[in-house]
Amino acid sequence: MKIDAHHHFWTFVPEEFGWISDTMSVLRRDFLPADLNDEIDRVGIDGVVSVQARQTLVETNWLLDLADEHDFIKGVVGWVPLASTDVRKELDQLAGRPKLKGVRHIVQDEPDEQFILREDFNAGVTALRGYGLVYDILIYERHLPQAIEFVDRHPNQTFVLDHLAKPRAKEHNVEPWRTNIRRIAERENVFCKLSGLVTEADWKGWTEGQLSVYLGTVLDAFGPRRVMFGSDWPVCLLASTYQRWYDVVSRFCEKLSPDEQARVFGGTAVEAYRL
Repeated sequence: MKIDAHHHFWTFVPEEFGWISDTMSVLRRDFLPADLNDEIDRVGIDGVVSVQARQTLVETNWLLDLADEHDFIKGVVGWVPLASTDVRKELDQLAGRPKLKGVRHIVQDEPDEQFILREDFNAGVTALRGYGLVYDILIYERHLPQAIEFVDRHPNQTFVLDHLAKPRAKEHNVEPWRTNIRRIAERENVFCKLSGLVTEADWKGWTEGQLSVYLGTVLDAFGPRRVMFGSDWPVCLLASTYQRWYDVVSRFCEKLSPDEQARVFGGTAVEAYRL
């Protein structure tokens, strides 16, 4: 089964998507299952993991409803109020939704650079393991040292690092991102998504050669067993079509064995998210 481990759905309401500026006009519309189905059919993807874009329980339940209606949506990474004392109550209410596979918080947008180390937030993350849920780490590369400390607090929790931790690809900066990626990859309970890289590069001028250092670093650090393909559709449309990003990752992985390619394009996601 070939899996796209990271994409989003939304019905576009400007007030609810403040990060989608006027310069991102391609994103200022609805993106729904029928739209994605057309994209994945072209490249032979069998299933997807839908990831939250807004930090509301309403959206989490909406994504789960979509997953119930569409068999190709194999799992959902939703949002719950992890820093709230009511987090276990909310998780109990979601426990009957079998396609809920993980939880994510948009840590990268928190004004507190140490947010990921807050005690109330970590108490919520501690609760996830009892529900069999993965935690997706969404950060910028400058947050990697804090993320490493965070992961070390939860040695039995499964983590998935989104978007290669967003390296500064537009400036062609590799360090200290590369050093810190290698450090976090030493933790066997951390997986990593090959996603979101084109939108960290120059949207109009990126090349495969420029991105290869980042893809290669992650693949060498984590190995194919802990790396998974993700499109980050529709956000990727700012810099690439779905097909183009899929082709970039496919060409990059041609040096791998067939079994290793199968891990990157499905097996890793199936294992990490228990699809």
